Amino acid sequence: MDRAWRLHPQVSVRPESFGALLYHFGTRRLSFLKEPGLLALVEALATHESVRAAAAAVGLPAADLGRYQGALATLAASQMLVEGSGP
Repeated sequence: MDRAWRLHPQVSVRPESFGALLYHFGTRRLSFLKEPGLLALVEALATHESVRAAAAAVGLPAADLGRYQGALATLAASQMLVEGSGP
């Protein structure tokens, strides 16, 4: 939560009414983000120094970060997210 993360460069995001679809062109994996708040957080990660800072920037309450932590860990394990900031 205190480190910088970003979408893998080979991941494409397609917003949907339920959240978004993430597709990794390298691994050919598809992930579903079932919540607009999670989508906003994922999209803000690259421009902030930590998950906490990105969450604050998109207006997610600090008390809600625990429920997003598992989703972010799953995205990192499936190589949708990589550690570090920038493009």
